[in-house]
Amino acid sequence: MLFQVEMDVEIPHGLDPEMIARLKDTERRRAQELQRSGQWRHLWRVAGRYANVSIFDVESNEALHDILSTLPLFPFMRVNVTPLCRHPSSIHADDR
Repeated sequence: MLFQVEMDVEIPHGLDPEMIARLKDTERRRAQELQRSGQWRHLWRVAGRYANVSIFDVESNEALHDILSTLPLFPFMRVNVTPLCRHPSSIHADDR
């Protein structure tokens, strides 16, 4: 199943800068691991915001939730999920 996931990150002011740097580094490594596995298909930054729009390919809503909750910055995220399906007028047979 394909899902569009919008993630807005809101790290509270006043948190330890070193802790934030470690979280961001761990987040980057986790995101790259999920991309290599094929579960995190696409990742785009939203210009001008600490946010991204991503496409996930996972077997269920629960699987998506389980993946998202493993992200180190998850406690600081606002997440919006939209399930996707192929449009009948698409000229492509894949998800490019």
